[in-house]
Amino acid sequence: MSALWIAHVSVNDAESYAKYAELAGPAIAKHGGHFIARAGRYVQLEGKDRPRNVVAKFPSLEAAEACYHSPEYQAALDHARGAAERELVVVEITE
Repeated sequence: MSALWIAHVSVNDAESYAKYAELAGPAIAKHGGHFIARAGRYVQLEGKDRPRNVVAKFPSLEAAEACYHSPEYQAALDHARGAAERELVVVEITE
């Protein structure tokens, strides 16, 4: 089953976060992921508002998790640490 990688982000260091984004995209693609929503319009209905929301679709939950733990993504993530507050969840699509 496919899975969605859903991130809610508040950036506080745009330069460092831009480097993260530059490196994260290829890491996500390498693991079969592709973006279906990235920093578009949104409506916050509940919970903590994060102005940047990203959704990537992966072939499976395992592929998304492997991406997260991969050396390529971890190298990208080094640039996001301290540059943003984030929540990230991977959810299996059940349809």
